[in-house]
Amino acid sequence: MNKRLYHRINHQIKANQVRVIDAEGKQIGILSLPEALKLAQQQNVDLVEITSKAKPPVCKLIDYAKFKYLEAKKHKKSKVKSKDLKEIRLTPFIGQNDLNRLCQRAAEFMEEGHKVKVVVKFTGRTINYKDFGHKTLQKVLENLQDTAVVEQPAKLIGRRLITTLGPKKK
Repeated sequence: MNKRLYHRINHQIKANQVRVIDAEGKQIGILSLPEALKLAQQQNVDLVEITSKAKPPVCKLIDYAKFKYLEAKKHKKSKVKSKDLKEIRLTPFIGQNDLNRLCQRAAEFMEEGHKVKVVVKFTGRTINYKDFGHKTLQKVLENLQDTAVVEQPAKLIGRRLITTLGPKKK
């Protein structure tokens, strides 16, 4: 859920006295609200309440549109890009070109910092040939030995042979 911050500006501020900071971040001091509003009007900027819980509330002399832009920029920067778990699906009897293409895709994922889950899916009667699934998985590991490290060894869960690979630390 995206929580929006609400800042009081100019005449919406309810405190009698406020601590005023200019646009460069220098502290002007504690002023009464009418004095602070008059100062903002003289400088042709808005009086924006930054911290309402402080005693007295902290207000900044800044253009409100610019303030909103800087807040949005700061919020966007603070979002940490999560490293996802990407999945590559194979079959035990996959063609060599398809295997190479999927290994190349897995290497791209790991260069971006993602982990890769390699799944060899057995369909129909192929479940009788589990050793082919292990060989296919071994080929993937050989192709990715420069970029990947095994984080979770191969496990057979139902009709799927699964392993998790992570990017190698540089």
